[in-house]
Amino acid sequence: MGSTRKHDYSDGQGFDDPYRGFDLDPPEFRLNGRQIDPADNHVLAEFVDESQVVPDDVDVAALVEIGLTYVELGEYEQAIDSFTRAIVYGEEDSEQVQEALVNKGVAHAQLEEYDEAIGAYRDALRINGDNDHAATAETNLAYAMWEDGDSSHPLEHAERAVELDAHVPHAWYNRGYFLLERGLAEEAVRCFENAITLGMRNRWVYEERARAYELLGEHERAEIERAMEDITRIPTDGGHTEQGE
Repeated sequence: MGSTRKHDYSDGQGFDDPYRGFDLDPPEFRLNGRQIDPADNHVLAEFVDESQVVPDDVDVAALVEIGLTYVELGEYEQAIDSFTRAIVYGEEDSEQVQEALVNKGVAHAQLEEYDEAIGAYRDALRINGDNDHAATAETNLAYAMWEDGDSSHPLEHAERAVELDAHVPHAWYNRGYFLLERGLAEEAVRCFENAITLGMRNRWVYEERARAYELLGEHERAEIERAMEDITRIPTDGGHTEQGE
């Protein structure tokens, strides 16, 4: 699986006003850290005097939203910074912190920092291993472990993700991918079919289903899948994202 594979972020709550672009070091924001709101969406961590921050005054949900906006811009380091502050200022072991950890892991994975991504996902699962965030963490953990060179454990995490939430198409895709890597093509086809039924209709899923059909000796069906893959290669306005919740 390459870095172009599809993964989800959290949907978040959305902004009321149109997003204004970030500048990494605009002169107007070179301020005394004691005068800065740590939840301000234009503020990076190095400008904040942590000793002056009142945790109860920090809007953790806003920090997550800011991180997601950075993600949309491809500014993954800034996204990690925002998610990290959400983790620091959020209520310990809360669902908000778990969500921030999952999204932080995805941002690390986009930077190919798989050790950090794996650590974030494991921390999220430590908070709660049975909710929707856990399902997302499990499927992303499988991806990160595979990219990090671990070929023995990803399947169990992909299967756990499906157990937790059978309505996540990427979880079925991941499970199918890892089954196919073990030569279990027939079961992999069923997983890819589930992913497609649930709305995942991109070139990756058709490419892998074609590979599975080839392994099963069903060459005509494989050709049909490759035709679908070619169709989905037509450029669109969308971009590739990582999986979150």
